Amino acid sequence: MRKLFAEFFGTYWLVFGGCGSALIACSNNTDGMNGIGYVGVSLAFGLTVLTMAYAVGHISGGHFNPAVSFGLWASGRFSAKELAPYIVAQCVGGLAAAGTLVAICSGKAGFAIDNTKAGAFASNGFGAFSPDGYSMQSAFMAEFILTFFFLIVILGATDKFANGKFAGVAIGLALTLIHLISIPITNTSVNPARSLSQAVFVQGEALSQVWLFWAAPILGAVVAGLVYKNLLQDHSEA
Repeated sequence: MRKLFAEFFGTYWLVFGGCGSALIACSNNTDGMNGIGYVGVSLAFGLTVLTMAYAVGHISGGHFNPAVSFGLWASGRFSAKELAPYIVAQCVGGLAAAGTLVAICSGKAGFAIDNTKAGAFASNGFGAFSPDGYSMQSAFMAEFILTFFFLIVILGATDKFANGKFAGVAIGLALTLIHLISIPITNTSVNPARSLSQAVFVQGEALSQVWLFWAAPILGAVVAGLVYKNLLQDHSEA
């Protein structure tokens, strides 16, 4: 249960911090101050993972993402029997964070979720619901490749031969880079729990497209796990 609570809190923080920054701080604010923009949102997502990796990573392994759990399983570092409980904890954490964001944003006059617009409530999408109009094929390719490399970074940074003290920094910066690349494409998922949490509240097309943001990240993560295990991992004794 300690592991599951850690995954719940870690995913909650990721969705609350990352999506919250996009919803609350990304656009223009009051008093003439400019919002944080794509760069700020990218940093926010990276910082959520970096901070929680050090806060609770030693308890659960710091997955906070169903795709990461699948990738670690494919690499042989995670038990298959723990997959379902971890994924449930991650999804519940993400949904709880999204619900909190609805409650907070509802406190501002005029707040409404317009599910006819791309990126509504920080949701992910493709085609007409991609921030810059990228196709389903482009979205799938981007999510697959970016999740693949995210897992390569995670597996390498946490390898028994790596300097584990800096693993959280490498992983957090990798997620920041991923967002800098792909916010215009899909609003960046690489995390099925993060996509589901927003889509449930948006409904409409965001929910009907969420399948891609489960399939592409999980497939990319599994391929990365197999590649790292068979081509990159040093199987000699430490």
